[in-house]
Amino acid sequence: MKIKVVVHEAEEGGYWAEVPAIPGCATQGETFEELVQNLHEAIEGCLSADVDETQTTGNDRVLEIAV
Repeated sequence: MKIKVVVHEAEEGGYWAEVPAIPGCATQGETFEELVQNLHEAIEGCLSADVDETQTTGNDRVLEIAV
């Protein structure tokens, strides 16, 4: 899976980035390499967040899919 991120240079030095496809997913790093590492961790954390249990009926199915 590939996902686009927007990288910004921070005024105080270093970098910060946001992931437009995942609202609220952002991170920062002192170096570009640290930022990229932190991005991987942030995206993984945002995508693995638990959501509230959904009410289902007897005819519904709950699936987990890998992306």
